[in-house]
Amino acid sequence: MNDFTVVALDAMGGDNAPSEMVKGAVDAVNNNKSVKVLLVGKEDIISNELKSYNYPAQQIEIVNATEVIETSEHPVAAIKRKKDSSMVVGLHLVKEGKADAFASAGNSGALLTGGLGIVGRIRGIERPPFGALIPVKTGVALLVDSGANVDCRPSHLVQFAKMGSIYLNKVLGIENPRVAIVNNGAEEEKGNALVKETYPMLKECQDINFIGGIEPRNIPAGDADVIVCDGFVGNAILKLYEGLAGTLVSIIKEGLMSTTRSKIGAALALPALKDTLKAFDASQYGGAPLLGLNGLVVKTHGSAKAVEVTNTIYQCITFKDQKINEYIKENIVINKKED
Repeated sequence: MNDFTVVALDAMGGDNAPSEMVKGAVDAVNNNKSVKVLLVGKEDIISNELKSYNYPAQQIEIVNATEVIETSEHPVAAIKRKKDSSMVVGLHLVKEGKADAFASAGNSGALLTGGLGIVGRIRGIERPPFGALIPVKTGVALLVDSGANVDCRPSHLVQFAKMGSIYLNKVLGIENPRVAIVNNGAEEEKGNALVKETYPMLKECQDINFIGGIEPRNIPAGDADVIVCDGFVGNAILKLYEGLAGTLVSIIKEGLMSTTRSKIGAALALPALKDTLKAFDASQYGGAPLLGLNGLVVKTHGSAKAVEVTNTIYQCITFKDQKINEYIKENIVINKKED
């Protein structure tokens, strides 16, 4: 692999493939000399897209895959049946050590199934979760699990908290990140059976900074850095977050353009407003890594545009440079054996 971080990218996955996938890859290599992107998918289609761009040839390579897993397909059946799909081929590149990471905007369930079945879990990790960075008033927080595991046991959530703490510390440099479990109240005695059983286990963890329960309304304020929950709750929070942010931006724009006076005010406020709204643009944070696998697998939004693809590729570089998997093995798996 030379000195490159090699990122395999599913060029056929997502609503805007392959055009936005290819553009995101080109933008990434044109602005970073340390990465090589393997565009996985139908070679003739990808080659045609690449003709529109100038880029260092040694940093982009096409890996042919003749099939595509569609969003509507059943995840397990698709992974088993479509052995030459861009997703399956890309995951095998990670398993075989030919790529440091695989990123896809395609079928989430298939990516999870393939990640577990092909790349495999780190020994000792019970359930790899998706960890999504979400914007908050103080910067960003990590929502984990954001959709991989609908039904969880307390031990799963404890591992989510530990992996999330490592990720935020090493990737974003947040020292001693504050960990909270999603609950319907801040009091320890509140919550469903899962939360009530997990809460004391998190309190006993010496290697995380557990601050208690967090109500969903306090998440945007930045009251915690690592937000722990099962994948059903996490995915609901994530989608509400995304939908509400889009709605608010739309309402603000309509209000600013509604009258001549508001248009004049908008012209004056626009620069500051753009900076504020940019902080709530999920695309700048990249995708959601599936934490706890033997290699890095990242899920980007199905509607991802080039900027999110580029940032996801950069995210993969940081993940590798900061040796996240090594820290997970040393601080979670080894400690578990000692316990």
